[in-house]
Amino acid sequence: MKIQKEIIEFEDGKSFKLFSPSLKNCFFWHYHPEIELVYVEAVSGIRHIGKDISGFTESDLLLIGSNVPHLNFDYGIQTECWQMVLQMRENFLQNTIVPVPEFEKIKLLLERSYLGLSFYGETKKLIVEKLHLLRKKSSIDSLLGLIEILQILAESEEVKELNSEDTRIKWFLNDKIRMGTIYDYIHENYDKKPNVNEIAKIVSLSTPAFCRYFKKQTDMTFTDFVNNYRINQARIFLLKESSITEVCFQVGFESISYFNKLFKQHVGETPSEFRKKHLNKIDRSIEINNF
Repeated sequence: MKIQKEIIEFEDGKSFKLFSPSLKNCFFWHYHPEIELVYVEAVSGIRHIGKDISGFTESDLLLIGSNVPHLNFDYGIQTECWQMVLQMRENFLQNTIVPVPEFEKIKLLLERSYLGLSFYGETKKLIVEKLHLLRKKSSIDSLLGLIEILQILAESEEVKELNSEDTRIKWFLNDKIRMGTIYDYIHENYDKKPNVNEIAKIVSLSTPAFCRYFKKQTDMTFTDFVNNYRINQARIFLLKESSITEVCFQVGFESISYFNKLFKQHVGETPSEFRKKHLNKIDRSIEINNF
């Protein structure tokens, strides 16, 4: 599960590609020089872009800059999940956008995408509609459609920056300690008892030095980071048949009361409220699809 460079191939005569990947059972921690727009639809999932690891519910629309490490957004999702991924050629910004003065806002948007941008509200709704239409357009019309999408995103205020600093692959590879090694350890041990002394030893640091390093890299303590990861996993497991108590222990917590308290702090609702709300949405969706 070390970080991988993804090699993206494009059709001749195409500036971008639009497709719907599915990698549910694959931990694909990767990067590529192409800028990417991702729409993912799922009851609950985890987004991991650069330093940011956070959860999403129902759907997410993300613009990911060149060479920013990220995890596939359907990883570990046990319910239905669907994605649309739009990848622009590596030279798209320099060759297509930069030379045209009218594209100044788009240029600034794409340059800022290295932070990882999450769009919401009416912007997300509109862009999803435009992406669906893009599939049906001819070659030149699809390019104009992409420009329209980027212009809408560039002018939107319904956006959140996921990282506060540069986390492109150069930052990761120049770092003496690969954050990927730490992420791998947490991913493998979050449901057990991740030990800060053990991971510090793995990356050849004293425990105090590791704690300082980890806080600097993630803006969280190791314990807070692990708990955040556990809560995001719990949101996925809560939508399966396990009870809330079973989920609590499944993700590594030993106290139901502490799990409930922490879950509400992170998600804004209790595990039972979260489950009831989103299972009702799943049931309604099934009813509509079967009608």
